Amino acid sequence: MNWDRNILTDSGGYQVYSLSANRKIKEEGVKFKSHIDGSYHTFTPENVMEIQRTIGADIIMAFDECTPYPCDYNYAKRSMHMTHRWLDRCINHLEKTPLKYDYNQAFFPIVQGSTYKDLRKQSAEYIANSGAVGNAIGGLSVGEPAEEMYAMTDVVCSILPEEKPRYLMGVGTPINILENIALGVDMFDCVMPTRNARNGMLFTAHGSINIKNLKWAEDFSPIDEMGITFVDTEYSKAYLRHLFTVNELLGKQIATIHNLGFYMWLVREARKHILAGDFNDWKNQMVKQMANRL
Repeated sequence: MNWDRNILTDSGGYQVYSLSANRKIKEEGVKFKSHIDGSYHTFTPENVMEIQRTIGADIIMAFDECTPYPCDYNYAKRSMHMTHRWLDRCINHLEKTPLKYDYNQAFFPIVQGSTYKDLRKQSAEYIANSGAVGNAIGGLSVGEPAEEMYAMTDVVCSILPEEKPRYLMGVGTPINILENIALGVDMFDCVMPTRNARNGMLFTAHGSINIKNLKWAEDFSPIDEMGITFVDTEYSKAYLRHLFTVNELLGKQIATIHNLGFYMWLVREARKHILAGDFNDWKNQMVKQMANRL
């Protein structure tokens, strides 16, 4: 890749959820059927650790099952315990096999338990006791209401050690990010800024813009007057809408640069206000503003 910056790799646990039509779960691991040629591939805790090691990621994730929403309580409980057993196998493999490169690769286990507080509490305690250098929260942002996500995050963050990074996987909107930071989350990943950009959705500090809407056709003001990235003041809303209307790839690229820049600005500002001691007041104002549809 020749990427001289941090790399985090996931284990395939989300694909256990998203590719459920093409997989079978057993204690050994998960057997996937390729949608390309029909071939079969088995992912186990052990070979997933080796794959991530070979990639050379700085942070590698435990192999888990991400359950759907809604999820039956008994299934969620069985899945959680299997995720814990898989975690033990991941740790055992990492401890008994040598490093591939001349640097350490941080290992994060993943809390599961669907939207059941007792299961989330059990899983968070199990993960906290694993002694990993950082911990992740999985199985959220899979269709549950935002308030349920926040409730589960609150339960888990009350248990995971605050001196270690807490990583909420697959989240989320700008509002989701600020609300979960308030609950104690440190790290996020999500396709939303890029996926939504490709579909014409722009995030700003004052609300979201669907640039495909006719109202922007003759609006020659900058994409975002805050000017966080170079595209924000270089191009107008009308021009960007035109690019989407004619399905010009440049439009998707401009929107993607804008959204990624906005997300980076948002978390930098969050960090600044945490250090200043006024995060909650700032967060509440930002959440109110960003809820607008412009």
